[in-house]
Amino acid sequence: MPSKRSPRSSGDYKMVLLLRGELRLTAGKAAVQAAHAAVLLFQRAEAHDPASLAEWIRQGQKKIALLVPTLTELEEIERLARGQRISTAWVEDAGFTEVPPGTRTCLGLGPAPADRMDPVTGGLPLL
Repeated sequence: MPSKRSPRSSGDYKMVLLLRGELRLTAGKAAVQAAHAAVLLFQRAEAHDPASLAEWIRQGQKKIALLVPTLTELEEIERLARGQRISTAWVEDAGFTEVPPGTRTCLGLGPAPADRMDPVTGGLPLL
């Protein structure tokens, strides 16, 4: 079967949404925080990397939600992602419901090719 990838594609593109496990967010709160991260990443890609955004959209807008135990581990993942030239976006909660204002709840990565993303996030559990 022929590949659906365009010739300019360097692999499967995806966006990864990392939720902070130690906060024990409800399912609804976690979903909203991940959605915030996805919107932020989309806006950044639209402004700074439209080719990757277009490829990610063409491939079906793959998104993966993963759990990271602590803020310290999320900060390390952000450092690794930046080293791979992967766009990052932090979500800081407004503090109206489950966590205090300014709490970092989610780190979004991408969209980026899987061959750059997987070394950073490949060992993390699904949300």
